[in-house]
Amino acid sequence: MTDAIADKPRSIETLRAIMRALRTPDTGCPWDLEQDFQTIAPYTVEEAYEVADAIERDDMEDLKEELGDLQLQVVYHAQMAEESGYFAFEDVVEAINRKLVRRHPHVFGDEAARTAGAVKGMWERIKAEEKAEKARKRPPADTDDAGSVLDDVPVALPALTRAGKLQKKAARVGFDWGDAAPVLDKAEEEIAELRDALAGGDREGAAEEIGDLLFVLANLARHLGVEPEAALQATNAKFSRRFRHIETELRKQGKRPEDVGLDAMDALWDDAKRRERAV
Repeated sequence: MTDAIADKPRSIETLRAIMRALRTPDTGCPWDLEQDFQTIAPYTVEEAYEVADAIERDDMEDLKEELGDLQLQVVYHAQMAEESGYFAFEDVVEAINRKLVRRHPHVFGDEAARTAGAVKGMWERIKAEEKAEKARKRPPADTDDAGSVLDDVPVALPALTRAGKLQKKAARVGFDWGDAAPVLDKAEEEIAELRDALAGGDREGAAEEIGDLLFVLANLARHLGVEPEAALQATNAKFSRRFRHIETELRKQGKRPEDVGLDAMDALWDDAKRRERAV
């Protein structure tokens, strides 16, 4: 195996051979042999976030490494699938190749398909056709459930992102407000309900109302053309930046945040805001 790495370190086949070796009974890695789709899935999601983080930081060296980690996840899942007789890595590659060509007839099709008019809405239309084809191939259900327009929104998405996608799917069939104003009214209604739950000491009800409020805010973001996950990430970064300023300034005074009161930290928070505005 070490010879293969030395001879072809840039080959995807080398990575696949390493993965097979790690999953080989008796001689493989005990940890890797214990894993299944469910236990590896959280790592797959984590690696995708680390790719996004490297991009956000504009760290191309780290991005190169994180893309490799994410690529490993694809190889890992494909190896487990092949061991179980579901599909092989080649099937994964074939599926995405066919999908990309099918969804881009304006690139790979005839001249008529390349016109701007033909391109508009093409991606969503082709996806809808693919979904309908999958539904036709699916075995009949034992219940009366005929499926939903929401079925293809992954459950494992970050909650804010999934909220937006669920709302977007529902909006396509007419379940939506016409503009942002009534959504904002709904947010104020949810805040009032949250206040009532808190006043009544209903912690369970308050948790539900917080969820409702977050869902409405995701809807408001969609109406305003704002990506809620990105907006919250930006606020997280802003909070981190300003809190680090508090820590830095207190450190200069030989103090720590826990050594001073909220008023002192608030003053430094406001100082951080002023500095940002001055830049």
